[in-house]
Amino acid sequence: MPGTLLLDSEGLSKLFRKERSVAALIQAAEREGTRVGTSAMTVLEADSERVHPARITWVLSRIDVHEVTRCRMDEAAVLLRSHRMRGHRYAIDAVLAAVARASLAPVTVLTSDPGDLGLLCGPDVVIAKI
Repeated sequence: MPGTLLLDSEGLSKLFRKERSVAALIQAAEREGTRVGTSAMTVLEADSERVHPARITWVLSRIDVHEVTRCRMDEAAVLLRSHRMRGHRYAIDAVLAAVARASLAPVTVLTSDPGDLGLLCGPDVVIAKI
């Protein structure tokens, strides 16, 4: 069933580094017609220091990178306020959660931090731990 698979910074970093577990999930999602993506803020957060820039460019050309618009920023801010979270520790997760909440269902977020993202995304988004 088509839907959306979103990657947090750890998932994206593992995809950059060609880790088999994440690469296999992405390939399976693509075969099923599931959209794979992340937020532009997550791209900035992902660990790409040891990854060749051409690899990063190639990976990002194959997934949806959702822009951080004023509207998306406002949605993320509402999520943070409603859960009494603030600061840089939660900001990027809040943006990814706003993307998740607006994406084609069913939505799964692949993350190393299921607690915070689960809270921000709400019950309609499946949180899968890496």
